[in-house]
Amino acid sequence: MTVQQVLKVKGDGAIVTVPSSATLSEVAEVLSARRIGAVLVSDDGQRPLGILSERDIVRELGRRGVGCMTDPVTKVMTSKLVTCTRADRATDVMQKMTDGRFRHMPVMDGEVMVGFISIGDVVKYRLSELAMEKDALEGMIKGF
Repeated sequence: MTVQQVLKVKGDGAIVTVPSSATLSEVAEVLSARRIGAVLVSDDGQRPLGILSERDIVRELGRRGVGCMTDPVTKVMTSKLVTCTRADRATDVMQKMTDGRFRHMPVMDGEVMVGFISIGDVVKYRLSELAMEKDALEGMIKGF
């Protein structure tokens, strides 16, 4: 099970990005409209500068109040990114996310983003894989 397989099952290959000049308010609107939990911050749409999640925004609101919503994303985003490649094993990616306590990871091909996956994407794929293995084992046991 590789990240490439997770991306294939995920389907929509669109990577939602916002420019580094975007405000927290603008990002909150994007997250709400798209019904997603995080966006990549990128000025060219290919090279990630950071990640901003709904949790980041809520934490900042809790610390500073509504005044933070006019701040640029660069003040709040996570800029030290952990990335993966399409060839990485999905179970390794899941372990990195769990150990690092983060939920989203850019998929890179060299310096260029080719995808964006969440822990939910990886878990969903792994559960479908386990269901297929279970069915195959049951079939072998029952003689189907």
